[in-house]
Amino acid sequence: MAHIGTRRRSGLGGDAGFEELYSLHAPELHRFALRQLGDDCAAEEVVQEVFLRAWRSADGFRPELATVRVWLFAIARNVVIDEVRSRLRDDKRMAAARAAAAEAGEVSKDFVRTTIDGRLVRMGLSRINADQRAAVVETHLRGRSYRDVAAELEVPQATLRSRVHFGLKALRSVMADMGVRTAA
Repeated sequence: MAHIGTRRRSGLGGDAGFEELYSLHAPELHRFALRQLGDDCAAEEVVQEVFLRAWRSADGFRPELATVRVWLFAIARNVVIDEVRSRLRDDKRMAAARAAAAEAGEVSKDFVRTTIDGRLVRMGLSRINADQRAAVVETHLRGRSYRDVAAELEVPQATLRSRVHFGLKALRSVMADMGVRTAA
């Protein structure tokens, strides 16, 4: 796991221990999320969110109540539930938009194009480096500031900007390999 700060995390062995936890549990957490969601990109995001939440709440970890593995999977379960709920909200919005378009007597070409474009971008994002994907998603798709994202990821803004630059470059390449023409 990338540098995660210098704060001591009680019961988890500090930074080195946290990196070891990531190495030990991230692959299994990824498989769990992938089985639940059926989407590699979403599974990667779940793993990132699990370790971010674990990092933030590590002082509350109580080894007498559960093992670290059980604790991480409990967090993963909650993150997966949040993701499923988010997808359901998105599906309901899309269904409402389709219904409104059908009510008007025609399906909007823009709606169809936007839906297809969104799916292609998600497919492309699933094929680039996880750090670059997170940087692109947070700054470009979610519209968050570089300052806020860099602080959350605990990396310098220059590092985040590099990740965004190379992530967009990789995404363009992946999209071209998929046969999608992109604006330069």
